[in-house]
Amino acid sequence: MAYKITLIPGDGTGPELAEVTAKVVEATGVKIDWEIAHAGVDIMEKEGTPLPDSTLKSIAKNKVALKGPITTPIGTGFRSVNVAIRKELDLYSCLRPCKTYAGVKSRYNDIDLVVVRENTEDLYAGVEYFENTEEANKIIDISKGKIRKESAISIKPMSVFGCERIVRFAFDHAVKHNRKKVTAVTKANIMKCTDGLFYRVAREVAKEFEGKIEYEERLIDNMCMQLVQKPELYDVIVLPNLYGDILSDLCAGLVGGLGVAPGANHGKDCAVFEAVHGSAPKYKGLNKVNPTALILSAKLMLEHIGESEAAKRLEKAVSEVIVEKKNVTYDLGGTAGTKEMGNAIIEKLK
Repeated sequence: MAYKITLIPGDGTGPELAEVTAKVVEATGVKIDWEIAHAGVDIMEKEGTPLPDSTLKSIAKNKVALKGPITTPIGTGFRSVNVAIRKELDLYSCLRPCKTYAGVKSRYNDIDLVVVRENTEDLYAGVEYFENTEEANKIIDISKGKIRKESAISIKPMSVFGCERIVRFAFDHAVKHNRKKVTAVTKANIMKCTDGLFYRVAREVAKEFEGKIEYEERLIDNMCMQLVQKPELYDVIVLPNLYGDILSDLCAGLVGGLGVAPGANHGKDCAVFEAVHGSAPKYKGLNKVNPTALILSAKLMLEHIGESEAAKRLEKAVSEVIVEKKNVTYDLGGTAGTKEMGNAIIEKLK
């Protein structure tokens, strides 16, 4: 029986990456019945929205989706489609493994850590107001002089519920995957209410795992330095939304860049798998972009649906193609295109 899975091609280079990845997944022997749904700039031009209701309904119905990169305008335009999908489907956990692969240029060897980022709260909740609006002015008045006039304002909501479930997800992931330690990261020395809450909740959850999983805390600025100096000390890292977004890119840099960085967004009922990198619209249609990140995201998807052996074979095929250097994209030191690298991975799976 085939798995019914939503495939969202995305925009920019997304469609070509999604096409190659779908073929690679099919080459594992796992039968997939792809249901195509759309999101991003291209569909907005046709339907007037970057995220049609039909796409959300498809994900909710099928419970699993593989999503190509989608453009997010900077400073103006529509809000992030990626954030909207996470909010609408309550995909509260963003899982971003960072692992070194032989053949990928990196300053480090044998990094194997996981960033677990809270996905729905914090400054990314979208509760913000432009300067000189009625809402912003009310908050300025309430602040009693702490906020300057003509300030734009973003609000940082963090709940006991949101903190508890993301920290529990991190510990459960550590247990399931034989990890040894969870590190909670905030800036609680300054933001004592919100980030302090994250630590207070994390400490309570950690008590339930005493003797199984080690627990420690780091401040976000110090954590950035620690990861550059000695990343081998860390295992599972759990963070609020904004810090997690930034730190996951730092960790991707440790292992060779966003081109090899997969991602997964989990909720209670649904999961969406996506590459960490953006849509790179300037390379659209050029058959140039590295497909590894989306293919490794598909590997996480296979694990999620219970196809662990296929996932292992897929990761092995990817690592073999990378180390051989014969059929890899420009960023990995080769001359192959997106399709050619995908075909090389498929050959390894035969």
